[in-house]
Amino acid sequence: MAVALVAILSACSISYKFNGSSIDYTKVQTVTFENFPNRSAAFVWGPMESMFNTQLQDIFMQQTRLKQVKRNGHLQFSGEITNYDARNKGVGSDGYSTMAELTMTVKVSFVNTINPAENFDQSFSASRDYDASQQMSAVQEELVTQMIKEICEQIFNASVANW
Repeated sequence: MAVALVAILSACSISYKFNGSSIDYTKVQTVTFENFPNRSAAFVWGPMESMFNTQLQDIFMQQTRLKQVKRNGHLQFSGEITNYDARNKGVGSDGYSTMAELTMTVKVSFVNTINPAENFDQSFSASRDYDASQQMSAVQEELVTQMIKEICEQIFNASVANW
C-alpha cells in the first residue's frame, strides 16, 4: 500500500520552470539556427544581420539547456530580416517632422521535429520612435539593439515558452 501511495504521489508532481521555457529535455536536446540574412528592400544597416543572429542564439543558450548543433537539431530556426525602415511619424506646426519611427520585421520558420504541431511560419516585428531632429545614425545602434532583443523574446516565447 505504501509503495502504491508513493508511486501515485510521484506521478502527480508539478514541474515549474522559472526560465520561461517549457521544454521536455528528455525528448528535446538540440537546436539549429540558420543564418537570417537581411533582405530588407527599404534600408540595410550592415551590423544588424550579425547582431540579430547572435542575439537569437544567445537567448536560447542562456535560457535553455539545449545544445546548439550545425544541422538537424530537434528545434530548427530559419528565416530572414524582411523589413527595416524609418518613416516620419509626427509633423509639427511648422510642417517639419517631429517624430520618426524605426521598424524591423523578421520572418521565422520554426520546426519542432519532436512535436510538428508546434511548427510555424510567422513574422515578428518591433518598432521604436525617436526625435526626428536627431540623425538616425546617432540613435540607430541603440534602437536596433532594443528591437532585436524584443523580436528575439517574441520568437523565444512563440517557440518554446508555450504559456
